[in-house]
Amino acid sequence: MAVVPGGMEERRYRAVSGAPIALRRRQHSASCRELAVRGPRLQLRSLSAVTSAVWLAAYGLFALSENSMVLSAAIFITLFGLIVYLHFVKIDQESLLIIGSLGIQVTSSYASGKESTTFIEMSQVKDVVINEAIHMQKVIYYLCILLQDPQDPQGVSEVVPLFQSSKPRLDCLIEVYKSCQEILEQRKTVPQSCGIK
Repeated sequence: MAVVPGGMEERRYRAVSGAPIALRRRQHSASCRELAVRGPRLQLRSLSAVTSAVWLAAYGLFALSENSMVLSAAIFITLFGLIVYLHFVKIDQESLLIIGSLGIQVTSSYASGKESTTFIEMSQVKDVVINEAIHMQKVIYYLCILLQDPQDPQGVSEVVPLFQSSKPRLDCLIEVYKSCQEILEQRKTVPQSCGIK
């Protein structure tokens, strides 16, 4: 376990694909915890390889057709594709902020700097569980929030999957699950407030 700037503890794990990921954990108070899974950074080598391949193909077409529009189109398509990828596809970090007295905030941070945040009130949270699914002929595990059905106290109205981009393996999910359960158990006994430092 390492301590990174900002007072977060960091542990190394692997994603389902085998890619290295890091779980960062910060405890703001007894009933407030932040857990973040950071995926691998965008590799400049692979980005350069794709860009070079597209531009070489465009140059080949330009040499055959002698139409300069081919080169312009290749540059435009490459730049547009890169912007879309960084802004809507490539997620660098997925984080979970659990505040026992308020709720759970789920945030996805994209490579472009854009963030997407969802907040779930604690009154809606029935439980946080590890579920299993079959993907590409193998069993994978994922963490999800079960939302309380307002009509039926014993029922579940919706399942909200977490860490869908990074897809951590079971050992990492168990670590996050334990942290979530500690706060959910406190909520059942004594409601507490969160003092973020």
